Amino acid sequence: MKMIDQVFILLQRIIPQHWLSMQMYKLTRCKIGFIKNFLIKTVIKLYKVDMDVAVEQNPANYIHFNDFFVRQLRTDARPVTAEEKAIASPVDGAVSQIGPINDTQLFQAKGKTYSLSSLLANDQTLSDFFINGHFATLYLSPRDYHRIHMPLDGRLKKMTYVPGKLFAVNQRTVRHVPALFARNERTIIWFDTKAGPMVIILVGAIFVGSMETVWHQGMITPPYGNEIKTWEYDGSLTLKKGEEMGRFNMGSTVILLFGKDQIRWVEELQRDSILQMGQLIGQVIEKTA
Repeated sequence: MKMIDQVFILLQRIIPQHWLSMQMYKLTRCKIGFIKNFLIKTVIKLYKVDMDVAVEQNPANYIHFNDFFVRQLRTDARPVTAEEKAIASPVDGAVSQIGPINDTQLFQAKGKTYSLSSLLANDQTLSDFFINGHFATLYLSPRDYHRIHMPLDGRLKKMTYVPGKLFAVNQRTVRHVPALFARNERTIIWFDTKAGPMVIILVGAIFVGSMETVWHQGMITPPYGNEIKTWEYDGSLTLKKGEEMGRFNMGSTVILLFGKDQIRWVEELQRDSILQMGQLIGQVIEKTA
């Protein structure tokens, strides 16, 4: 490991991750005009954010930085792949990793894997659905649209909040922190779909430990917890492909899980492939009688 990487990882281990994230949470909700306008304009310039696709294109009209960060896009900005068996990208972002789950192991980075069981908070019933299945890890950068949408029609079954660390999720940290996505704070959401069980995992990170869904009253985090929390649902809530299901208040990573022989990913997708929400990323495999 290079010295700069060692220092970067060490700093993340010793800093008060949750306290700093809480301060960032407060800053991004500051309504003082010159502060929130400076933050918004700086990010637009630094990351070359495309405001032409936003419903509100004037940066000054956002009430605070987070309002800008989770900005709504025009309805024509992100067409959702319409084919019935097509799987749509749930986010704007980039592919961090994509491929098969090897028995119970997901690939994180060169020389590093982590287990389904650890990712899914030791929920063995849920883990068993995805043995030898398929996964995609999708990274959202600060320039991206930060609302999360449904890859397929799905009936909500269960949601689990898992407390944890808030390591950064950039490539440097992914390469060097073992089982990063199974260590960070995350929300695990289980849907039943035409491809069988589908799990969408929202992974928190430093300065981005704030997640919410469209059905849960208020934010899941903060406040940060020390215990796993689970919500069971009766399956009556159905969300259609392309519908918004949640958002990151600041950005992070989404992990998709599908079962064995249920889907196939688009062959062209590989690490660092750029995605837009609604874009075709896979197909449900049609079963023969």
